[in-house]
Amino acid sequence: MKRAFLFPGQGAQIVGMGKDIYEKYDEAKKIYDEASKISGIDVKKLCFEGPEEELNKTENTQIAILTTSLAILEILKSKGITADIAVGLSLGEYGALIYAGIISFEDGIKLIQKRGYYMGNMIPDEKFSMSAIIGLDSEKIEKVCQEISKENKFLVVANYNCSVQTVISGEEDAINKVMERLKEEGAKRTIKLNTSGPFHTIKLEKAKQAYEKELENINFNVNSKVKVIKNIDGTYYNEKDNIKEILANHIISPVRFDKAIKLMEEENVEEYVEIGPGRTLTGFVKKENKEANTFNINNLESLEKFLER
Repeated sequence: MKRAFLFPGQGAQIVGMGKDIYEKYDEAKKIYDEASKISGIDVKKLCFEGPEEELNKTENTQIAILTTSLAILEILKSKGITADIAVGLSLGEYGALIYAGIISFEDGIKLIQKRGYYMGNMIPDEKFSMSAIIGLDSEKIEKVCQEISKENKFLVVANYNCSVQTVISGEEDAINKVMERLKEEGAKRTIKLNTSGPFHTIKLEKAKQAYEKELENINFNVNSKVKVIKNIDGTYYNEKDNIKEILANHIISPVRFDKAIKLMEEENVEEYVEIGPGRTLTGFVKKENKEANTFNINNLESLEKFLER
């Protein structure tokens, strides 16, 4: 059976995530403790106790979600449960790369800590917002964004999540304007996201440049048996790829999770397993294929149900 592991991105975090799994499984304890040691942050306290304001800071969110995903992954690995394909949403790509052995656990934790810090702190002073647009074709969204951008407003598509959900990013007043316009164009819903950073846009160029220096110190293992899908174009990593360049550009490039879903469908994936907080990614998969066999492992109950079957 062909299985894919899916690793969530920012926005999935919740105070208390991973606590019940940590308390029962030594494999999970090891991951939280090692991540804390490598980063110098009490990751389990951040995940289990918050407070929410601290957990929601980008510099904390990214390492917290990644560690929680990797703790669950470690338990699955100990039970001999594997996947042929791995993919993540934004920071989740690091979970996929670590699972595939392309990046070591230690390097992955170090990188995501730096990535989160740069993305949270090296952004322009203007007021930015992001909004999810539901039920409207991405080409129509692009066209409207381009029209409003002509008014000297920064406004772009940041995430192509699936055929019926696209995330836009831009100056706050431009986002407010385009949300109203897209409703007129037929969008079923427009949802303002709880983030102030213009993530996956050119506005994070400084963060990208700072992150490039961190990537210079990392060794990548390109000989992986697991296929990992890239966010930037929805294709697999291959031996010819400049992984440092891809991961740096990832910060300023739109996420193409829609293309990742299509690729997994073409590969005839039979089971999609989302590992970590939330259930966003399997939700995107279900939007494209209602019959898809999906599982979410985000707490002790869902983990043990999955293991039982």
